[in-house]
Amino acid sequence: MENSNQHWARRFYTLWTGQALSLLGSQLVQFAIIWYLTEKTNSATTLAIASMMGLLPQVLLSPFIGTWVDRGNRRLIMIFADSIVAIATGMLALLFAMDMIQVWHIYLALLIRAIGGGFHQSAFGASTVLLVPKDQLARVQGFNQALNGGLNIISAPLGAYLLAILPMQGILAIDVTTALIAVSIVLLTKIPQPERGEQASLTFWQDFRAGFHYIIKWRGLVIILILAMVINFFFSATEPLTPLLITNHFNGGASQLGLWLALFSVGILLGGIFLGVWGGFKKKIVTALIGLIMMGILTFGIGIIPAHLFTVGLIVNTALGLTLPIVNGSIGATLQSTVAADMQGRVFAFIQSIVLLVSPIALIIAGPFADRFGMQFWFILAGCICALMGVVGFFFPDVIEIENKKQEEIIAKPIAELS
Repeated sequence: MENSNQHWARRFYTLWTGQALSLLGSQLVQFAIIWYLTEKTNSATTLAIASMMGLLPQVLLSPFIGTWVDRGNRRLIMIFADSIVAIATGMLALLFAMDMIQVWHIYLALLIRAIGGGFHQSAFGASTVLLVPKDQLARVQGFNQALNGGLNIISAPLGAYLLAILPMQGILAIDVTTALIAVSIVLLTKIPQPERGEQASLTFWQDFRAGFHYIIKWRGLVIILILAMVINFFFSATEPLTPLLITNHFNGGASQLGLWLALFSVGILLGGIFLGVWGGFKKKIVTALIGLIMMGILTFGIGIIPAHLFTVGLIVNTALGLTLPIVNGSIGATLQSTVAADMQGRVFAFIQSIVLLVSPIALIIAGPFADRFGMQFWFILAGCICALMGVVGFFFPDVIEIENKKQEEIIAKPIAELS
C-alpha cells in the first residue's frame, strides 16, 4: 500500500511545502485587495460584498465541488484549480498595470479564486489520507494548523510592507509565482487515487446523493456535525465582536487590538506545533472533546475578566488560540481516518457547507444581542455552550467509538438503491 511507503513523509511534505507557499501568496493578495478596497472606496458595503465573494462558494458550491473531486483525478484537479487561480490573478494584475481596474473586476477575481481554492482544498484534503499513514494524520493536521497560525502572524505585516514598496500588480505577481511553484510540485508528485469499485458506474447526481446518505446514516458523524454547528453558531460571532470587546470593555485602541490578534495567532502556531509533535491521545476524538471543554472554559474566562486586567486577558486569549488547532486538527484527523477514501471530498464538503450555514444567522443575532447585553456576555455564553458540547460528546458512544471502522458496514448502502 502507498501509506506503508517509508518515503511518505518526503513526498507529502514536499507537496505540503508547495501548498504552503501558495497559501502565503493567497493571503498576501487577500490583505492587499482588502486594503486597496478600503482606501479606494471607504465603503463597508464594498468590503462586505468582497467578503461574500469568498464565502458564498464555500456555502453553496462545496457539496458539488466535493462530488467532482471524488469522481475525478485529484492530482489533475489540484493542477487545474491552481492554474485557474493563477490565470485570474494574472489578469487582475494586468488590469492594475494598465490602470483599467474596476471594483467589479476585483469581485469577479475573488469569486474565481474562491471557487478554484475550493476545488484545490477539497482535492488536497481528500488526498492526504492516501499519502499519510493513519497514525500520523493527527500530527499532519497539527502542522497544518500551525501553518495557518504562522501565516496569520506574518501575512498582515508582510503584506503591509510589500504594499509600501510594490504596486498592486507586483503583489499579485507574487501570488501567481507561488501558485505556479505549487503546480510544478504537484506535477512532479505521484498522488494515488482511491478505488471507487461499484461507484464508478454512478452518475454525478447519484454520487451526490451517496455522499449525503453516507453522512445522515452515520449516527456518530451526524452528532459531531450537530455539535459543530452549535459551536460554530456562537464562535463565528466572537471574531467580529472582538474589536468592540477591546475598545468598549478593555478601553483599548488599535495597538491593543493588534496585540490581541497577534497573540491569538501565536497560540494557534504553538498549539499546532504541540499537536504535530504529540499527536494526541490514541482516540483522536477524545483529544478534540477535551480541547473543546478547555476552549469553552477559556472563552468563558475572557468574558468575565475585569476591564483593568487586560494583561490577564492577553494570556487567556493566547491559551484560547492554543486550543483551536488541537480541536480542529483532532476532529480533522478523526474524520480523515474514518471516512472512506472515495467519500472524503463529498463528506468534508457537505460538513463545511452545513456548518458555515449558521454563521450569517449568528452574525445577525449576535450584533443586537451584544449591543443590549454587552460583548462579554456573548463570550460567556459561547464559552458555556462550547464546554457543554465537549462534555455532551462523551455521553454518546457513537461519537467516542467513531474511529471504529466497523461503522462503515452499518451505513453501507447497495449501489442499486441509488440508481
